Amino acid sequence: MKKFKKIVAIEPVNMLPFGKEKLQTHCEQLILFDDIPSSTEEIINRIGDADCLLVSYTTFITAEILSACPNLEYIGMCCSLYSEESASVDIRYAREHNIIVTGIRDYGDNGVAEYVIGELVEVLHGFHEKKPFFDEPAELTNLNVGILGMGTTGQIVANALRFFGSCVSYYSRTRKEDIEKNGIIYNDLHTLLKECDVICCCLSKNVTLLHAEELDILGNHKIIFNTALSPSFDIDAMEKWLSHPENHYYCDTLMAIGNEHFLSQPNVHCAKQSAGMTRQAVERLNQKVLDNMERYLKQ
Repeated sequence: MKKFKKIVAIEPVNMLPFGKEKLQTHCEQLILFDDIPSSTEEIINRIGDADCLLVSYTTFITAEILSACPNLEYIGMCCSLYSEESASVDIRYAREHNIIVTGIRDYGDNGVAEYVIGELVEVLHGFHEKKPFFDEPAELTNLNVGILGMGTTGQIVANALRFFGSCVSYYSRTRKEDIEKNGIIYNDLHTLLKECDVICCCLSKNVTLLHAEELDILGNHKIIFNTALSPSFDIDAMEKWLSHPENHYYCDTLMAIGNEHFLSQPNVHCAKQSAGMTRQAVERLNQKVLDNMERYLKQ
């Protein structure tokens, strides 16, 4: 199996000690930066003459950067890769210049499902001296929940809710017959919004489904979760929806919140940390990044 001459991670990429040790065996020189570069020039300087680049989702690797680093032959994304459009690397440019880009998926979904279940249980029961959402303590049983997006995260969330007896429906670009065998019902978007008390957005980055019309259809005294890496809604429309005090919005990260101004509102609940980045998720991330790299080096 061949080796890289130099592997550079230009920003924190969540590599654990076992991952760093393995990376060292795949190159002659390993450089791991522990802060995020502040400019394009700094990114280019950090990459230098490396033939392998590791990146996360916090820095976008543009065509300008790639063109300035002619030795690059492999880019390992240490974060989710769902589509070229949502990637933190200009994959089209990389492909046109014979630079291989790999990404990972399905490493933090279990923690996201636990976050949704945990927050729902708390708000429905009214734990920690909070007012129960339905004015009296309630279970997840028979709760009407709609899932937007039925990728891995959506499926895990949906199955967890079904386990607790919730009535779960979903909307997705494609029907998922396997998930429907578990009693999860497909609906068009507007029907789903009319029928559900809770909406969970499990969408890819930069996908927006909730505009003013959709939030009007959803109505008031409802709960929205957003577990995506970006807002799943129109910001102005969401601000209007949140003006009703009985509407509640939950998200785990500041990337998902849409507008940090929302943090001051009592019906907005942001954990300010990724629900998916658990100890187990980081271990899975490391292994998937290493597996991608080793498959490339063996070719």
